[in-house]
This record gives sequence, C-alpha cells and structure tokens, in this order.
Amino acid sequence: MNDVLLALMRTLSSLRSGRIWGYVLLPALVSLALSIVLAIWVLGGLVEQMLLYPPMSWLIGWGALWLAYLLAYLGGWMAIFAAAYLTASLLAAILVMPLLLKYLSENEYRDVAAMGKDSFVAAAVNSVVASLLFVAAWLLTLPLWLIPGLSLIVPMLLMAWLNRRTFAYDALSMHATEAEWAALQRQGKGPMFMLGLSMALFAHVPILGLLVPALAALSFVHYGLEALRRSRSGAVVTIEGERV
Repeated sequence: MNDVLLALMRTLSSLRSGRIWGYVLLPALVSLALSIVLAIWVLGGLVEQMLLYPPMSWLIGWGALWLAYLLAYLGGWMAIFAAAYLTASLLAAILVMPLLLKYLSENEYRDVAAMGKDSFVAAAVNSVVASLLFVAAWLLTLPLWLIPGLSLIVPMLLMAWLNRRTFAYDALSMHATEAEWAALQRQGKGPMFMLGLSMALFAHVPILGLLVPALAALSFVHYGLEALRRSRSGAVVTIEGERV
C-alpha cells in the first residue's frame, strides 16, 4: 500500500509541470467532445431503444413510465460515459504513455536502464485487447446494475481492471526485461489493482473523471519504474545514455 501511495503522491507532484498537464488534458478534451456529440446525436435514440427491452418494457407495462425513462436515461448516460472513458484510455495508452515515459525516464528515473522492447505495436495491441475485454465485461454485467449499490461498484471494478491491464504493461514494456516484467507482475498484482482502483474512484467525478485515464497512465509509470528500480537494487543504471 505504501508503494501505491508513493505513486499517487508522485503523480500529484508531476502536475506541477506544464508539459505533463498538456499530456493529461489531450485525451480528456477529445473524450469531452465525444461525450457532447453522443449526448446530442445518440442519447435520444439510445433511450428509445432501451425502452423496448426488459426491464424498462416491463415497467412501462406496469404503468411506471417515469421509472422506465429514468433507468433508460441512466443507462444511456452510463453508456456514453463508458465510451468517453474508453476513448480517453486508448488515447492515453497509445499516444500519451510514450510521451510520459520519455519525459519521466529522462528526468526522474535516469538511473533505470531501458532493457525491454520499445514496441509501439505490442503496446497498442495490449490496449486494444484490454478495451475489447472491457466492453464485453461492461455489456455482460449490465443486468447487475439494477441491483442497488452494484451500479457504482461494478463500473469501478471494471475500470480498475482496465487501468491495471492497460497501463501496467505499457509503463514497463520498454524498461523491464521479460523476466523482470513477469516477476513484477506477480509480486505487484494486488498493489497494481489497488492503484487502478484508486484512479477509478476519481473517474466518477463529473467531467474531471475524463482526466483519469491519463493520470492513471502517469501513476503507473511512477509505480512501475520505481518498482523496477527497487528490484534491481541499483545493479543496472543508465549513465549518459550507456548501460552499465
């Protein structure tokens, strides 16, 4: 838990940099624009479609039209939020993560040698696969959202999983060897999920939540590179661009 708190504190500290803010805002602004477009052009039709299926259709048959519309609009807004969050996550993973890694590795983690594979394709594939699994899990768990309380818990757990699955690998793929990644993944499975969950909690803050994917990417860079630094115990460092 101390490692998670350290990563979160360093994430906040990094926000003193204007360049970091630029990286964080990019996915959020694109996702916000997408949310507005979907709300204007898609929400109405989505609600009408949802009213045709249970449990909304049952509620209409029972005369509870207001409740059916309430649930349909809630479901529609959650679907729009999921699409916006997923878009922000993909942008953060594919476009922003390499920039964050380059910036932090050149400033705060210069002693951590890059000994992995700098594969843009592998990172992109990892992000896309995680996104597809996230969408599938989101759709499969929709019935659970009708149970009081689960409409908050289930999305948070799914977002926590998405954060860990997407950003943990991307944060370490360039710096960690395959053996190091396997060891860190095994040892940090719990802490990395807790870090993902911590960021998922902030995702439920209106508008501000769209900043979370890029912030999650930033926090996983801090967590991953610090964990790698400790695992090496100073045995592998980078000095003036050379590995020793």
